[in-house]
Amino acid sequence: MCVRRISIFLIFLLAVALVAGMVGCVPVQHNLTIASTAGGSVTTPRERTRIHDEGTVVNLVATPDAGYYFFNWTGDVNTIANVIAATTTITMNGDYSIRANFRLYAYCLVAAGRWHTVGLKFDGTVVAVGDNAYGQCDVGSWTNITQVAAGAFHTVGLRADGTVVAVGDNAYGQCDVGSWTNITQVAAGATHTVGLRADGTVVAVGDNAYAKCNVGSRIWTRIIQVAAGSTYTVGLKFDGTVVTEGDNAYGQCNVGRWTNIVQITTGRWHMVGLRADGTVVAVGDSVYGQCNVGGWGWSTILQVAAGYYYTVGLLPFGTVVAVGDNPYGQCDVGGWTNIVQVAAGAFHTVGLKADGTVVAAGWNDYGQCDVGGWNLF
Repeated sequence: MCVRRISIFLIFLLAVALVAGMVGCVPVQHNLTIASTAGGSVTTPRERTRIHDEGTVVNLVATPDAGYYFFNWTGDVNTIANVIAATTTITMNGDYSIRANFRLYAYCLVAAGRWHTVGLKFDGTVVAVGDNAYGQCDVGSWTNITQVAAGAFHTVGLRADGTVVAVGDNAYGQCDVGSWTNITQVAAGATHTVGLRADGTVVAVGDNAYAKCNVGSRIWTRIIQVAAGSTYTVGLKFDGTVVTEGDNAYGQCNVGRWTNIVQITTGRWHMVGLRADGTVVAVGDSVYGQCNVGGWGWSTILQVAAGYYYTVGLLPFGTVVAVGDNPYGQCDVGGWTNIVQVAAGAFHTVGLKADGTVVAAGWNDYGQCDVGGWNLF
């Protein structure tokens, strides 16, 4: 009888131990909430909140709609392997909420140099008008181009395979981009050229006065966009902060406190940043009021561009605002409608309309505004 009681008691203790062990084996779980902006969707996994065990590596695939491209992941991105890759992974070490961001290809279709204008057609070919003293408009043979940039006297094109071409003034080696590979975006300053690699690092060639081409340090990693001013270089990081290199005579590089930036653009000696909420910030030379972008008309901006001494903003529904120097009418854009992208040269402004046609305002001595016959779509 005593043996039976001991056996029953032992069985009871064993059962308690097993239950306790089972309870101890329940994994820690976390929520992953996925969303996207207009222009695409997250196809792996689908956009909703899912529960995953701690430590799970979740595959992410962001798929753009026609006419859009994947830009980056934002939100709780610290464990995302590559925030600028459409196909990547996230490791579940906590509750995370992330968003895939898409942008219109229109942001890459027109570019304005000092005295020339460049247009990228949807078939990957390129057109250009204006000053051609250095051959900067000799782009008729280019094919498979996905983005264009215009410097003072040179033009840069990004090919679909991640290589880069350039024509025009090469006095400082700013067109020596033939060896570049895995490039996802290009920018052109007055006399230097900058390229963003797929891994978020940056390369630069050309005039290195003010050390503006010194973009190889550790702060120049996880970059998602680059811009090139006359004498300085700017990089937008995955977390919405901004880094700079080069001349800061006018305070154009004083961006250490900027946050939530989604796009950057550079004038001659001023820099402009577009925040995620549609407001705009600017630093640097503002003798003509080119940094006065804090008013009510600058609160719902979709894209920004900067000329020598003026700033342009694209509003919802395709209208445009501009502030700053206006001796040639480069800021006379108040009547523009149905615009999907703006670009700014030294003293002229270019707008791409939703139907693929192009408008321009400002100085036209070199024919840089003669874009009335263009249709890029």
